[in-house]
Amino acid sequence: MSTEIDCRSQDKGYSADTKCQLNDSTIKDVWGAVSYPIYQTATFAHKGLGESTGYDYTRMQNPTRQQLEAVVALLENGQDAIAFASGMAAVAAVMELFSPGDHFIIDSDLYGGSVRLFNEISKKNGLSYTAANLSTDDVIPLIQENTKAVYIETPTNPMMNVTDIEELAKKVHEKGLILIVDNTFLSPYYQNPLDLGADIVIHSGTKFLGGHHDTIGGFVVVNNKELDERLRFIYKTTGAGLSPFDSWLILRGIRTLSVRLNKAQENAFAIAEYLKKSSHVTKVIYPGLKEHPGYDIMKKQARGFGAMLTFEVDSPEFAKEILSNVELIYFAESLGGTETLITYPITQTHADVPAEVLEKNGINDRILRLSVGIEGTEDLINEFERVFAEADKKTK
Repeated sequence: MSTEIDCRSQDKGYSADTKCQLNDSTIKDVWGAVSYPIYQTATFAHKGLGESTGYDYTRMQNPTRQQLEAVVALLENGQDAIAFASGMAAVAAVMELFSPGDHFIIDSDLYGGSVRLFNEISKKNGLSYTAANLSTDDVIPLIQENTKAVYIETPTNPMMNVTDIEELAKKVHEKGLILIVDNTFLSPYYQNPLDLGADIVIHSGTKFLGGHHDTIGGFVVVNNKELDERLRFIYKTTGAGLSPFDSWLILRGIRTLSVRLNKAQENAFAIAEYLKKSSHVTKVIYPGLKEHPGYDIMKKQARGFGAMLTFEVDSPEFAKEILSNVELIYFAESLGGTETLITYPITQTHADVPAEVLEKNGINDRILRLSVGIEGTEDLINEFERVFAEADKKTK
């Protein structure tokens, strides 16, 4: 059995909803199991010298992981997907594509863990980068002789800036660079950056793909055979592959990806409209609102607006009271699960981002990020009503 599968050959034109239910037909379980088994083994026996089942050692490949990779590649319309032990392991592997002296360009508003890796690991390894708001700034003047890639999120974390992937890809490719897109916030259910010209797509599988806050994983998806081979060499060499059990958990999570995201998005719209009416909320940033500057781009390049929103309140004290009084909503890091989570970026996801970068991007001590779950819409609105009322009493 070959461990290299071009998953595009399995695309029968199904909708994203149906793709979430598919197992790649070339590697279905030999016994016909509908729920793909967990092959919890480190090694595989050979029938003889030079004879292999296609699997030798789980660090290199495992049937459960390969099944998951095939499904993610199918969802992203990619040639191959590689499953890593975490989203950050996936980002770190992509950075290993570059050599000392190389330069790359990033969006200035990114997940804080990515920024930490670029500052503490990539720079140590001889790489350099330039940061800019790529939703508004022209990338061309930022390109240097040694620039190799451009790295973005869209929407960004946490300020929800939206970049036109197709337009950026054209500019990047004209200069011989590669475009890397972190697609975690929308997932392949709502957005497919490879179709828009991206060369590499990254996901934190911990988030919407897994969907239940019970496992950690990451993915790199590509359409280029040369990139694929290099990334697979990196992943087997560094031992960063996802475990069989975690692969199975994310496989299971993907089965409900469409229904979870549709309900969570419905809730996000309702909460965004509610927050806009609050006297204590000074800003609501959700790309599904028509006043969002990236609304038209989202309509063009995505099938939905997602379940992430950010809002700003009128004082740090009010923000802290919200965090202290939530009950139905969890005050916790991460995102993309069935439960609604509220996060304080300045001390959590972006704690390691330099203060001047935070200030430039508008991330302050009044900013809160919400990952909207699938609870009852009225219950979530009532939670905000109660929490805002209590915070109002204590901050007057």
